[in-house]
Amino acid sequence: MDKNNFFVHESSYIDESVEIEEGTKIWHFCHILKNTIIGKNCTIGQGCSIGPNVKIGNNVKIQNNNNIPDGLTLEDNVFIGPLIGFTNVKTPRSHWSRREEYKKTLVKEGGSIGANAVVICGITLGKYCLIGAGSLVTKNVPDYCLVYGNPASIGGWVCYCGIKLNFNDAGNAKCSLCEREYIKHELEVKMVKDGKYKDGRSLS
Repeated sequence: MDKNNFFVHESSYIDESVEIEEGTKIWHFCHILKNTIIGKNCTIGQGCSIGPNVKIGNNVKIQNNNNIPDGLTLEDNVFIGPLIGFTNVKTPRSHWSRREEYKKTLVKEGGSIGANAVVICGITLGKYCLIGAGSLVTKNVPDYCLVYGNPASIGGWVCYCGIKLNFNDAGNAKCSLCEREYIKHELEVKMVKDGKYKDGRSLS
């Protein structure tokens, strides 16, 4: 590791066999465990434990007081709110080790998880999905899907920029903010036209 390319607060601890790419900032009282990979321009808030064997993409934001356990992968541009409960074992026991049974959980590109949500292991959260604060997520979430509640259920669909989409009867929607266009068939949503903010700022 070339520590000149990223920032680690003096109160944090980085194990050996960790890869951290340029522009990343790791704040107070964090522990990054072995065989973890963290991409470019990430921000890790204070009080986080990450790893071992975790892979984090580029431009990921992890807010304060999170445990990102073995078995979890976060793709590019993922947002993790504070105090998220990620699990990696479905039937834990203090007296019975299940390290060989860790379940894989994937948060795809652009997914956002609100504060105090709980994500049960072994599922996939789709691209640019939005998980409401305090939700209990127990099953896969489709791309661009908004879910919330306990257990979480579908509450709508959201744009790349985060604005809620309103689909017409033909399954078409246009974002009211950035003007991206989408088509929906059952639980599958796809972007069909890129867009811009109305003041001209590109979102890409």
